[in-house]
Amino acid sequence: MNLSKDQCREIIARRVAQELNEGDVITLGIGLPTEVANYIPHDVHVITQSENGMVGVGSRDLNAPENSKVINAGGIAVTTRPGAAYFDSAMSFTIIRGGHVDATVLGALQVDQHGNLANWMIPGAFVPGMGGAMDLVVGAKRVIIAMEHTNKGTPRIVKNCTIPLTAKGEVDLIVTERCVLEVVPEGLLLKEINPHFSLEDIIASTEADLIIPEQLQKMAI
Repeated sequence: MNLSKDQCREIIARRVAQELNEGDVITLGIGLPTEVANYIPHDVHVITQSENGMVGVGSRDLNAPENSKVINAGGIAVTTRPGAAYFDSAMSFTIIRGGHVDATVLGALQVDQHGNLANWMIPGAFVPGMGGAMDLVVGAKRVIIAMEHTNKGTPRIVKNCTIPLTAKGEVDLIVTERCVLEVVPEGLLLKEINPHFSLEDIIASTEADLIIPEQLQKMAI
């Protein structure tokens, strides 16, 4: 099935939001992960931290003026939840490095079957730095990757990452528009599959070896 980029992003963000639990402190990475805030159920109360110095981040603020100063780490204007607070980067990274974040949601360029993550650079391309990703993957109690399954048809879920790593063995869960994969000691466990795709589609678009259970669950989208 051919999905538009917007459809892929919505499916992924909606599914990731279901992984969040009451009372969790969460940090959403730049790009697609920030969209998770738009789909957190109203009856689930989480504390969303933005690494640029804020807790209590809400959904995107569609009515914000162009020069709004209430923005997330990706520079997007956001709403706030009751109890929101602002602070400097030192406090922000104290929260992250101090182990106070229950889950972080990050994008990726590649993830491999060993739970290794590469998400900060492609050799030969200029990047200003890896941002807070290296702190988040080791500071958060759970690391969830939210990304499109392929990049122009090239698998992003591989046997071994071939570009510089952000972290080794820190990924817990991978959510794409096609499936949900859990990193277990034996490799990648295929937990759920989008019913619009076949198992053959998943295998063909994934370089990594997959552990396929007898009963596959449908991806709740």
